[in-house]
Amino acid sequence: MGGCFSDMKGGKQAVGGIREAATGVEPQNDAVDFFYKTQGFQQLFTRVELSLSASNLLDRDITSKSDPMVVVFTKKRDGQLEELGRTEVIMNCLNPEWIEKISVAFQFEIVQPLEFHVYDIDTKYYGVPAKTLKLRDQEFIGMASCTLSEIVTKQSRRLTLRLENKSGNGGLRNLGAITVHAEETVASRSVVEMVLRCSRLDNKDVFSKSDPFLRISRVVESGGHIPICKTEVINDNLNPKWRPVCLGGHKFGSKENPLLIECFDFNSSGDHVLIGKMQKSVADLEKLYKERTGANFVISSKSHIKEKVLKGQLFVDQYCEKERFSFIDYISNGFELNFMVAVDFTASNGNPQLSDSLHYIDPHGRLNSYQKAIMEVGEVIQFYDSDRRFPTWGFGGKMPGGTVSHCFNLNGSSGGSEVVGVEGIMDAYGSALRSVTLSGPTLFGPVINTAAQIAGQSLTSHNNTMYYVLLIITDGVVTDFQETINALVKASDLPLSILIVGVGNADFTSMEALDADNGRRLESSTGRAATRDIVQFVSMREVQSGQVSVVQALLEELPEQFLSFMQSRDVKPQPRPSHFPQASTSTMQ
Repeated sequence: MGGCFSDMKGGKQAVGGIREAATGVEPQNDAVDFFYKTQGFQQLFTRVELSLSASNLLDRDITSKSDPMVVVFTKKRDGQLEELGRTEVIMNCLNPEWIEKISVAFQFEIVQPLEFHVYDIDTKYYGVPAKTLKLRDQEFIGMASCTLSEIVTKQSRRLTLRLENKSGNGGLRNLGAITVHAEETVASRSVVEMVLRCSRLDNKDVFSKSDPFLRISRVVESGGHIPICKTEVINDNLNPKWRPVCLGGHKFGSKENPLLIECFDFNSSGDHVLIGKMQKSVADLEKLYKERTGANFVISSKSHIKEKVLKGQLFVDQYCEKERFSFIDYISNGFELNFMVAVDFTASNGNPQLSDSLHYIDPHGRLNSYQKAIMEVGEVIQFYDSDRRFPTWGFGGKMPGGTVSHCFNLNGSSGGSEVVGVEGIMDAYGSALRSVTLSGPTLFGPVINTAAQIAGQSLTSHNNTMYYVLLIITDGVVTDFQETINALVKASDLPLSILIVGVGNADFTSMEALDADNGRRLESSTGRAATRDIVQFVSMREVQSGQVSVVQALLEELPEQFLSFMQSRDVKPQPRPSHFPQASTSTMQ
C-alpha cells in the first residue's frame, strides 16, 4: 500500500491450524454461547464457517501488488455494522485464497445481512495481528453484501459477488470479485499433530535454492478445494523440515477425506512457484509415518494428459492424535472462574462530590463508569463462580489514617477482602468513596501481586480446578509500567487472567501495550518472557459507543488463556456434577 514494499517476513509466517488446534479454541466463543444459553437466550441456530477468496482485485500499490485482508460484518436492525471477524493478510496478491475462516451462527428464521470489506494493508503494520489493525489506516479496495441465507441455500454453498465502492457501485474500474463458501462446522475433539519434511525438492531459483512452504487444502464435494493450513517458509533449502502442524478434526472431517498438499517456492512478488503437489488423506499421512516411507510429488506435464512424478518426496517424521478439550468441557465439569476486582482511587478521576467526576454517585441511580463496568462484567463472571464471594480492592487512595495505599480492602475490613455478589462489590465501592480520599499515583503492581498470591495458593489447595480473573478498572495511564510488566510476567505461570477496563477519556495506548495482542510476549526487566498472554484490555468508550459488546470483550481471549494454562499443566476435565444450570439442548443445533 502507498508504494511500500510488501512485508517479506510476515508473508513467510505459518497460518491456520497451528494456534487453534494447540489451544483447543473453536472459531466461535463458546463461553459467550454458553452464558447466553443458560440465561434463556436459546435461538435455533447452526454454526457455519465462511471461507473467502477473491479474484482480480484492484491493485492499490505502486511498486508491488496489494496486500489484501477481508473484514466480515453483520448488519444489525438499526443499520449498524458489527464485526464478525477478519482473515489474515496475504501479501502481494490480487487473487488471494484466505486460510482464516469466519464463524457465524446461521439462524434460519431471521434475515442476516453480511458485508465483506476488502482492504489493502499498509506494510508498515508488519507483525501486527489482523484483529488489532485500525481499518481507518488501511486503504479500502471494495465491498460486497448479501444475506447468509443466499450462500447456504446455494447447492454448492458458494456465492461470488462483485466488489463495489462504498457508494454502492464499482464505477468505471473493476474492483474485482469475492467468493464466499459456507460449510456447517463439524464438532470434533480430535487433533492431529504432524512434523512434515521434504527431500530432494526441485530447485526453482537460479542464484540460490528454493524457499519452500506447504499449503494444505481440503477437497470439497462440490469441487475445488479450501485452504486450511500453511506452513512457515524455510529459506534456501531443498530438504526442509517444518515446525509441527496441528489440524483440528473439524478442519479435515474424516481421516479418509482427501487433502491437497502443495509445495511452493516462496517469492516476495506473491507469484509463488509450484514445486509439486499430491493428494493424500490424514490416514495416508499416518501410514507414511508408520511405514517410514515418503510420497512423491507430482506436477502437471506440458501435455496435461499425464502428471509427471518428481523425485521430491514428502515424509511424516512425527504423527500423533490428541483429544482436545474445550473451555466448556472444563467449566461444565467443576472448574470455576473466580472473580476479583480492583478499583482506581487516584485523584485524576475527579472529586466524587462533583457531577463531572468518574466516581460521582448519581442520587437518581444513574450508574457511573465504574459502576457500569462492575455490573456488566460482574454479571458475566459471577455466573462461573459458584460461591459468589469476590476479593475486592482499591488502589491509589489515601486511607483515613493519612497513608496512601495501593492495595486496600474495598470493604474497609482489616481482615478479609471478600464481598458477596456483585451487589456486595457495589456496596463496598460506595462505602469506600465515603471514607477514602482520592490520591495517587496509579500503581498496578501491588494489586496484581496480591491477586497472583491468591492464584498461586490455589494450585495446592484446589487441585487445579480454580482459575482467577482480576478486573482492574482505571481512568488513566499506569505509573509503574515496568513493575507492572514484571508482575504480569511472574503471574503468567499462574491460573490467572487480568482484564483491564479503561474508563474516561484518557489515552490508553500504554494499556494496549500490556495486552500482548501484537504477538510479542511481555518481557520483565531481567529479560524473562511471559509464559503466556494473560491480559485483555477493554476501553469503556468503545463499549458505550456500541462498537463492542462488553460480554464479548470480556470473554474474547479468556477461554484461550484458560485453556493454555490447563494444557501447560496437562490438566484434563474429569466428569463430575456441575455447579451451573444446564439448559435444554433440544432447541439448539
